[in-house]
Amino acid sequence: MEVVIVPDAATAGELIADTIAALLRHTPDALLGVATGSTPLPVYQALAAKVRDSALDVSRARICQLDEYVGLPAGHPESYRSVVLREVVEPLGLTEASFLGPDGSAPDIPAACAAYDRALAQAGGVDLQLLGIGTDGHIGFNEPCSSLASRTRIKTLTPQTRQDNARFFDTPDEVPHHVITQGIGTILDARHLILLATGESKAEAVSLAVEGPLSALVPASALQLHPHATVILDDPAASKLKLADYFRTTYASKPLWQAL
Repeated sequence: MEVVIVPDAATAGELIADTIAALLRHTPDALLGVATGSTPLPVYQALAAKVRDSALDVSRARICQLDEYVGLPAGHPESYRSVVLREVVEPLGLTEASFLGPDGSAPDIPAACAAYDRALAQAGGVDLQLLGIGTDGHIGFNEPCSSLASRTRIKTLTPQTRQDNARFFDTPDEVPHHVITQGIGTILDARHLILLATGESKAEAVSLAVEGPLSALVPASALQLHPHATVILDDPAASKLKLADYFRTTYASKPLWQAL
């Protein structure tokens, strides 16, 4: 995988937004997989700024979810569908017609998971999937010891993940225990994976995913299997990488014609 270390989150956001913009200029109807949480917000803000400045036409772009809580009522402000609509779809001037996501309130959750996997395939597959990483190394909601071949399915959140996500809810007890998530195998089907991590709290997970062995204990290490995976880090998130200086040198020496 390519590891790119930048000074701060804003720089990372601009870099990823530039990469998405280049993809959309080449493939206007690209299917973009988006992540939720605070980490990717600089990406969405930079992308929306390009649209407002008429520097980018996203009118044919399509957006898809990585995961969704199970059991939140339709329209709940912290359902990931609501979050993606609020933070990505609406700021880009898109409509729900451009949006794909799993149904976390479906009466038959396993069937909803299978249906979403099929929908992604029928849409031509994900062109670029943006990922975050949990403090325990999870991607999507594939918690430690998830199968590296897994498809979209229901998962039970660890106490650590529920604690990490409690800041988005009025009380920790409101955080759902279950989610629908693209499986690791589903994620690896995307043509380009970009994992963004910022802050020292992610440094240990990043080092294990990038420099550690391939292991289901660290689900993000599965990116080592992907032919086009990019890891973008700010300095604190890169602070535990043994090869940080090498990664900086490699990126600084990269040919101008070679994109991420």
